[in-house]
Amino acid sequence: MLLQQADHVVQAVVATNFLATSRASTEAFKTANLLKTLSVNALIYGETATGKLTLARYILPNASIFSANDFEKLLEAVDTNSELIITHIENAPNLKRLIDTISASKARVIVTSNDSNLNELLHDSFSVRIYLPPLRERFEDVKPLLELFLQEANKIFGEEKPFEMPAYELDLSQNANSLRKQLFLHYSFTNINENELMAVIEEYLSDKLGSKNDYRNYLHLYEVPLIRAGLKQFKSQLQLAEKLGLNRNTLRKKIAEHARYNLE
Repeated sequence: MLLQQADHVVQAVVATNFLATSRASTEAFKTANLLKTLSVNALIYGETATGKLTLARYILPNASIFSANDFEKLLEAVDTNSELIITHIENAPNLKRLIDTISASKARVIVTSNDSNLNELLHDSFSVRIYLPPLRERFEDVKPLLELFLQEANKIFGEEKPFEMPAYELDLSQNANSLRKQLFLHYSFTNINENELMAVIEEYLSDKLGSKNDYRNYLHLYEVPLIRAGLKQFKSQLQLAEKLGLNRNTLRKKIAEHARYNLE
């Protein structure tokens, strides 16, 4: 989500890792800049891993961070901190008590919520609200986010792979979390050898074996990727059957057995 229109925004992005290219994230960042100059509380909400905490940290870089899950500790923190970031406010067991405590304190507070459907009390208590849509609704932010994750992967793995937009379907189900996991897995398996691959499968199976039908139950771990890769490469079941040394009907039967994996 790299905003390139203004130098001061780029510098802020570098400092906070909040990247803004889409209209929604750009507007959110503008509001965040305004909030840095005001002494008002605010609410940032949206699905998990959409950049809420990163943006809150940009607004209040020196604030202590507490989760609403640890309620009693949080109430004490509101009274003892001048600046505070509260995460997962939707999980507060007594939201009214928390809101009343915030209102009575002198603390500057930014709260975040993973719930896009705001509780009426939250809606009424925070006049300044920033909504961060999921990545599937601001796809312009995905490429720069992938670039950031690739830089991280290059440092971890000690390589310098150039960035290329992936040809595979991106996993945005958990926004930045699922996207980062997918890239790291793809990065890890790019140069994996047979022994490493078998070690991964062995680790996966180590605590799952124990029934009488384990061979049949886990054979798909070999068959599904083999068939899927073959169909991508050879484009037809007939050609793939020939390459695998299988009867075409046998291959069709295998594809039917694994129908839940959408091999056709």
